[in-house]
Amino acid sequence: MKFDKMHGAGNDYIYVNGFVETVLEPAKVAKIVSDRHFGIGGDGLVLILPSNVADFRMQMFNADGSEGKMCGNAIRCVGKYVYDYKMTDKTEITVETLSGTKHIQLFVEGGLVTSARVNMGMPEFVAERIPVIVPVLEGQGQGQGQGQGQGQAVVSFPISVQGTNLSERTFTVQCVSMGNPHAVIFVGADEELTDELVLGYGPLLEKHSAFPDRINVEFVKPVDGKTLKMRVFERGSGETLACGTGASAVAVVARIKGMTEERVDVILLGGVLRIDYREGGSVFMTGPATKVFEGEIEV
Repeated sequence: MKFDKMHGAGNDYIYVNGFVETVLEPAKVAKIVSDRHFGIGGDGLVLILPSNVADFRMQMFNADGSEGKMCGNAIRCVGKYVYDYKMTDKTEITVETLSGTKHIQLFVEGGLVTSARVNMGMPEFVAERIPVIVPVLEGQGQGQGQGQGQGQAVVSFPISVQGTNLSERTFTVQCVSMGNPHAVIFVGADEELTDELVLGYGPLLEKHSAFPDRINVEFVKPVDGKTLKMRVFERGSGETLACGTGASAVAVVARIKGMTEERVDVILLGGVLRIDYREGGSVFMTGPATKVFEGEIEV
């Protein structure tokens, strides 16, 4: 199987041209190629396929073989792949995903795509559609957070988790979907985004019973009205260096809470993503798309 290894701000996937390659068991292949010791190494597998409703179709699988609906970093790299390999000559393309058709603007330098701007669509605030099982809080009814979006309050409630060698801790999660579910957690001004926080409590929150499809967990430290720092524990992949839908979700919640302006830079371990969000509208994400290498692998 021929492949390209690409990344968007460090969020790396294995890309396969489904126009010429046939991957019979993509969930199984995703686990093989994602292994960083016995495979190629990556956060998952992305197939670039024909579409009846868009220019191209993206099918993605996480490192554990589970299928994902959407990935903002991966879709930028899809745009780079199809343009750089001359599968299209357009700098504005559409890509079909399980969370709908996405519109992408490609930025080209020297004949190659270096970055892209993606219309991520509108955030979803309805608990059942995220999905989130909202607990009934004593004396409060269902948990709801501050701020309004599309006429809906951001779903917000406390969750207590405790693990081996980890003390019990209660987090206020603020949930939104950007094509896949996210739980945003803001840390205090004096707290850092540590490994214990992300790697210790992240997997406990990911699989909490409040999230029937599991959830992506973002730990966020506000810097100022134009900047947020974030680490993410992704469902099915563990901590990744970047998450485009996660950065979008964080920016949406921060904006609705009045913490940031309409344009914000989200600083991740792998780089910076710029998010534009005006309440009631779509979210736009701009970030890099980088090829690492290409090759062949027996699977």
